[in-house]
Amino acid sequence: MEYNFSYKHFSELSATDLYKILKLRQDVFIVEQSCIYADLDDVDLNCFHLMMTKNSELIGYSRIIAPGVKYKSSSIGRVIIKPEFRGNKLAYSLMKESINCCKIDWKYFGISISAQAHLKNFYFSLGFIQQGEVYDEDGIPHIKMVLETT
Repeated sequence: MEYNFSYKHFSELSATDLYKILKLRQDVFIVEQSCIYADLDDVDLNCFHLMMTKNSELIGYSRIIAPGVKYKSSSIGRVIIKPEFRGNKLAYSLMKESINCCKIDWKYFGISISAQAHLKNFYFSLGFIQQGEVYDEDGIPHIKMVLETT
């Protein structure tokens, strides 16, 4: 499947980019997963946003967070593949590109994520290691996982 990546700081996002991102996040994290939480958490303003598109359609997304914003390390969050595009290993491609973005911008800081616990093996396959026990985040079991990048 052909797709493209676009990596932009919040200040570089167009109104259309932002709308597509927020709609996808709402459709998946709030509606599909039946999880009522504050998606607009003020973190977006200081982040980079990785958009995976096919033609002009947003089919995947992740939020790239600088060291010191959420963790001492850089962080990747809000990882999404649009439902109708799942099953094509696009999440793996999206995460590889997300990791590369972190390595380019903050190579020596490592990467931390708050992963949904049922996706532990997926993140493990990318080199992430579980740190600590399972915890509840907005009613969904999560685990902290880290990837060393040095």
